[in-house]
Amino acid sequence: MRQRTFDDGAVAVQRVENGAIAVAIVIAVVAMGQSWWWLVAAFLVFDLSAVGYVSGPRLGALLYNAVHSYTGPAILMVGYAGFALGGQDLPWLAVVAACWGFHVAVDRALGYGLKLDDFAHTHLGRIGRGSR
Repeated sequence: MRQRTFDDGAVAVQRVENGAIAVAIVIAVVAMGQSWWWLVAAFLVFDLSAVGYVSGPRLGALLYNAVHSYTGPAILMVGYAGFALGGQDLPWLAVVAACWGFHVAVDRALGYGLKLDDFAHTHLGRIGRGSR
């Protein structure tokens, strides 16, 4: 029995959208006068969340999905904006949010989605060997 997933068109749209988000983040970082290479340098840090899979698929998916969601970067940007409105400029907070959001966007543009039953089963379809 085949599990229901997004059709290829919907997945393609999501991948293109996330690619556009990644490009927008690079442009925003450069426009802010920050070094674009931070996006690349910090890229793999966010994948440390997969260590949760050592304790099992349920905890692994929970930790992985918590880090591979746009919620964290959005909260950091709201915090950055709040501090800026209060007169404190903390550009490092915006850079961390940008690095995090860039990681999520690139992962999704490459087809790595939020984890469902196991590491290979994502909201964008199956990944890994034998996924097609």
